[in-house]
Amino acid sequence: MGLLIKAVLGAAVVVLIGILAKTKNYYIAGLIPLFPTFALIAHYIVVTERGVEALRATVIFGMWSIIPYFVYLASLWVFSAMMRVPLALGAAVALWCLSAWVLIALWTRFH
Repeated sequence: MGLLIKAVLGAAVVVLIGILAKTKNYYIAGLIPLFPTFALIAHYIVVTERGVEALRATVIFGMWSIIPYFVYLASLWVFSAMMRVPLALGAAVALWCLSAWVLIALWTRFH
């Protein structure tokens, strides 16, 4: 039953994004996926299993994780003017993966 509820919520989010994309305020569709649904779940699990100090470290890492998302957005903005959109999306995702890997490598080395 829990899986069904999650699937319905996910579908509702996709429908909401689709509806917003068709309005004059289409750019708001880019904000909806950033609602911290998964972060709330992750933070609850971390704090209940590892404690407040682990939660605080997770929050700091989450703040740094904005960098790969920014890399994705900036590269998609640049690539979308240079190539077809599917290629631009793929290249932007590749750069997100690379920057996320660098972030994880640096975090594990210095934290």
